[in-house]
Amino acid sequence: MKRSVKRSATWLAALVLALVVHTLTLAFVVLGGWTIVVNAQLAPAWALGALLIAIGWMLRPRLGRLPADAEVLDPSSARQVYGMAERVADRIGVKRPQKVAVRDLVLGTTYARTGLLRVPVLVIGLPSWLAMSPRQRVALLVRAYAELPTGGELIVDGALSTLGEWREALIGAAPLRAREAAHTQMASSLGVLDTSSTGYEAVSFLGRIVGRVLGGPVLLTEYCLKRLARSDDARRQERRQARAMRVLTAEELAEIDGLLAGGRYVAPMQAAALRGESVASIRQTALLAPDGVRTAASGSPLSTLKPSDLKLSGSALSGSELLGSAESDRIDDELLRHYTRAIRSFGLVI
Repeated sequence: MKRSVKRSATWLAALVLALVVHTLTLAFVVLGGWTIVVNAQLAPAWALGALLIAIGWMLRPRLGRLPADAEVLDPSSARQVYGMAERVADRIGVKRPQKVAVRDLVLGTTYARTGLLRVPVLVIGLPSWLAMSPRQRVALLVRAYAELPTGGELIVDGALSTLGEWREALIGAAPLRAREAAHTQMASSLGVLDTSSTGYEAVSFLGRIVGRVLGGPVLLTEYCLKRLARSDDARRQERRQARAMRVLTAEELAEIDGLLAGGRYVAPMQAAALRGESVASIRQTALLAPDGVRTAASGSPLSTLKPSDLKLSGSALSGSELLGSAESDRIDDELLRHYTRAIRSFGLVI
């Protein structure tokens, strides 16, 4: 009981500190706007106000966006993919994804709300998706949905992101390497071992000193917030597991975590891709690999499996209701073009 109260108090302190960081960020924008409005006739006021607003914009919490290599699927041409994603989301109790995207070289699957409108987006890593059985595909989506952060976690993570921007700006700054290289090359071409310091170097040194002085409180605040946020890791893991266990068992969740962490199915797929095998052959190779993601007790192909060949628990049976073998095959048909493109670069998957 005392430990639970202590954790709650620590997490509350993390939230308060994160809100202070966000308030400071907002203060830059408000102060910049106020400076411009009050002194609208003065050009320096516009310059100072624009600088403060720019600092606030740079330090703003990142709202998340789609990765650059993600391709959003058209709902009209990927009805089965969207249908499965919606069924699993309904079962686990999260918002249905408005967008489903795929990535060619990423193993994991993620679910997040992006942009100012907080659009729910599901991003599927094609190598893992191609290699997994229907039941494991359901587990993969459940795992992604279960990791959706709460509002408080978003506030704390956003504050840590802002402090990271502060730290990089104040302490991570360094002289331009290109300028240093040009300076050294010029000195060597003139036949001298050393040259006098320039105004740029002097100002750069002074800026680094000021940055380290001002960066001390930032580093201290970031350290404290990380320590306070870490106290909620156990409860965050419990929430994730409780949400996932609406569909999966603890053993199935551990299984999918182990598969993604180990990635043992990747090597056979890479070898098959290098041999020029088809998408169907690569999927069969991954499913039946001795150390891969095979779920068959007898090692028979997925298309010939019978219910008695699978070791399914109660939650696994509910998972099979969310995605049957026939529906999984139709999903593969919808993603065939994306698979074909992705296998060309499977050798880059680490």
